[in-house]
Amino acid sequence: MFFGTVERPPRLSEFELEIPEKLIAQHPEKKRDECKLMVLNKSDGKIEHKKFKNIIDYFNKGDVLVLNNTKVFPARLYANKDKSEAKVEVFLLRELENDLWEAMVKPARKVRIGNKLLFNKEISCDVIDNTVSGGRVLRFEYKSKSLYPFIDKYGLSPLPPYIKREPIASDKNNYQTVYADQRGSVAAPTAGIHFTKSLLNRLEKKGVIITYVTLHIGLGTFRPILVEDLTRHHMDSESYDVPQDTADKINAAKKKKKSVWVVGTSTARALETVVVSGFQITRKRGWTDKFIFPPYKFKMCDRLITNFHMPKSTLMMMVSAFSNKDQILKAYKEAIKKKYRFYSYGDSMLIL
Repeated sequence: MFFGTVERPPRLSEFELEIPEKLIAQHPEKKRDECKLMVLNKSDGKIEHKKFKNIIDYFNKGDVLVLNNTKVFPARLYANKDKSEAKVEVFLLRELENDLWEAMVKPARKVRIGNKLLFNKEISCDVIDNTVSGGRVLRFEYKSKSLYPFIDKYGLSPLPPYIKREPIASDKNNYQTVYADQRGSVAAPTAGIHFTKSLLNRLEKKGVIITYVTLHIGLGTFRPILVEDLTRHHMDSESYDVPQDTADKINAAKKKKKSVWVVGTSTARALETVVVSGFQITRKRGWTDKFIFPPYKFKMCDRLITNFHMPKSTLMMMVSAFSNKDQILKAYKEAIKKKYRFYSYGDSMLIL
């Protein structure tokens, strides 16, 4: 690829950083908005240390806050293979059509096309195909009206691999935003976990306009980048929906020169996917595989609320594109020094 005088993308190895294991949060804060908040001003690199509940002080009347209202479903189930009774972990990814699901299975080498998996006396599935990503296509059979009550009752929260413990009952609530509404994610939009209903109410009373997009987060959010040249990395597609009401509110704010606050990389991906000419967005739904990395000029995002991400991840690339690589690495080193908690259940960062 020829870049001429245009800034070249950084290499993957430039995002190398060691995060001490003791700083990788294994449990959430007892109170969502009591977590630490690092405020990074990208214009001068200045860093402030606050509590998340103090974030309200940075908003102005008429600003728009955009949240991803996707809902995590408890996607991890366990079944037995018919005849052999070997235990199989089934990680549901998405429903392709009625009763047909894409899933990851473990141990994968023992689950083949034609196998039947038994969950209980009333629910089973047939393995009917393999997927290009190493998963399986499963056709479910059950006697009740819907599969979802079973999933909700017996499924375990799909915690990320860096949380080194088994899911517990409280994770079904904790690994979820308070405004989650649209079922479909197997990973939480964790930047939004820090908001409480009380904080959202106080923001509205201050005159902040709150609106929503939906982007269902898949396993690809944990998939590592395996190439040094970032232009050669391909994102997994994820489904999104930007409603007309949200587009109207954002476009009006842009016209009035008010700030658009974007909560999380998933929200940013959805909005940057639907940008049309100039700095307007349009109502749209579909699938996006947009990979945002430096250099990139954001069109819709004036303020970004995010967590502290895994080094060399696509999430860290996007945050670095919004600020810049050197600022983000410096901020992460400061966070390590100040003992911030990292990743999904960790602390928060606001980039102004």
